[in-house]
Amino acid sequence: MTAQRRALVALATTTLVAGSLIVPSVSTTSAASADTSTDTYLVLASDTGSVASARAAVTAAGGQVVDEIDEIGAVIATSDQSGFAAAADAQAGVAGVASNRVVGTLPKTDTVNAEARAEANAAAATVRNKRNHGPRDEPLADLQWDMRMINATPDGSYREQPGRKGVLVGVLDSGIDGTHPDIAPNFNQKLSRNFVTDIPAIDGPCEYASCVDPVNEDDDGHGTHVAGEIGAPINGIGMAGVAPNVTLVNIRVGQDSGFIFLEPAIKALVYAGEIGVDVVNMSFFIDPWLFNCQANPADSPEEQAEQRTIVTATQRAINFAHRHDVTMVAALGNENSDLGNPPTDTTSPDYPPNTEKTRTIDNATCLTMPTEANHVISVAAVGPSTKKADYSNYGLEQNDVSAPGGFYRDFIGTPQNRTAGNLVLGPMPHNVALLSGEVDLTTGQPLDDFVIADCSAPGPQNCAYWQYLQGTSMASPHAAGVAALIVSEFGDRDRHGGGLTMDPDRVERILRRTATDVACPAPVITYADEGRDASYDAACVGDASRNSIYGDGIVNALAAVQGGHHNHD
Repeated sequence: MTAQRRALVALATTTLVAGSLIVPSVSTTSAASADTSTDTYLVLASDTGSVASARAAVTAAGGQVVDEIDEIGAVIATSDQSGFAAAADAQAGVAGVASNRVVGTLPKTDTVNAEARAEANAAAATVRNKRNHGPRDEPLADLQWDMRMINATPDGSYREQPGRKGVLVGVLDSGIDGTHPDIAPNFNQKLSRNFVTDIPAIDGPCEYASCVDPVNEDDDGHGTHVAGEIGAPINGIGMAGVAPNVTLVNIRVGQDSGFIFLEPAIKALVYAGEIGVDVVNMSFFIDPWLFNCQANPADSPEEQAEQRTIVTATQRAINFAHRHDVTMVAALGNENSDLGNPPTDTTSPDYPPNTEKTRTIDNATCLTMPTEANHVISVAAVGPSTKKADYSNYGLEQNDVSAPGGFYRDFIGTPQNRTAGNLVLGPMPHNVALLSGEVDLTTGQPLDDFVIADCSAPGPQNCAYWQYLQGTSMASPHAAGVAALIVSEFGDRDRHGGGLTMDPDRVERILRRTATDVACPAPVITYADEGRDASYDAACVGDASRNSIYGDGIVNALAAVQGGHHNHD
């Protein structure tokens, strides 16, 4: 990852949104295809049990089938015909056609902005010298306010149920650094898969001749952080995750640049179902349409068809995973929007260039995917004070639960305001740390408070790194970790293997029922004191048992593994 791209990952703007980098419509199925002008499409058959009609439609429209996803009735096709999508969509037995272009992104803006970094003091270094942790704690445990908030501690859920090795958690993200010392003991390289081919036009030069990274590599850092939050082991190094004994599986869907194409996202969900993954975390959201609408009058017929196909294809893959007992957890999004009363969309589509338009969003027919898909648990973010993070989306219908996501501007009026410690700590890949500009390349020591190093000797080659990030991307893995604990505690032996399995609907019921209720602090939550304008105001609707800001409450790891024994789950 280039230093410039790393800088994008490290900066937060006043609104945390999907990236707007424009990329060509290229295939991710092979390195060679990245260098051609041939477009790649996903063609859905009307019959989910057969791809025959989709194959026939591709041929009739002048395309070529290059792959099949039989589990959801889809084929991947290539064509150099400008009218291929419309021609294929018009064929009998076709449910929809979508270009295999960018459909999502891993948020580039999960950390604080440049001004905030400049303001921050040396608190992190001071804390490192003054830790007061007990013998059962990991060395960085005192920096993990997030784990204390959800009772994932030695006196909490770790004592009752730290997770089981037979429980598989899939991380659909930018990859996982499986060599990181705070990841490696729980990382399953054999089951991990990379569904992504690097595209030099958007990812920079390929690190490998095949342009396919190994399954234990993460050139972005987002996925490794997420994985550590879920399942960093208790091993005397760094930190511990919510479920420190579960098995982590890299199911990579994100390019090095953070963007996500439709084909790998669909294949990853199908793969998770096929291999018996118990829980997946999806800290990404659909793009180029912020809201995928069925028939928005501002959109052309072709644009309407594309959005319907993206929703249908994603939902089919999610349905497949759900039928195979995969509990799916997703970030609610970082646009500080009420998804139940969505704002006017002025950013879509962000591809091709300069095609954005103003669209009035209909909540009934416009969906943010995958968080608003059926069978997906949506997670909003709170800061260490439990105040909703200013960037976090919310909504009475859409918000299922809340979890620690970090809030840099939390604790206004106190010394803790605008400090790195208000964010969430997670492992940082060694290669990302060295390219970030935040580490001294001679000593290996961090140059700011947002990176922490553990060095056995001077020099970066002797160091492991952790970083502070914030976002609903960080909230979602906390809920996914609790879901993994629920499967560990209450799951049944999988008939097809040595692990455990559990009905995802039951997992969701326990997760939501045992979350800690939080009442509305006010009819409208404002952030004026934090320096935000009125667009950040968030109306809180509902009662303590369920409301638009906290959903069913803040996830609680200890309550989940204890309370799930009740018969009414």
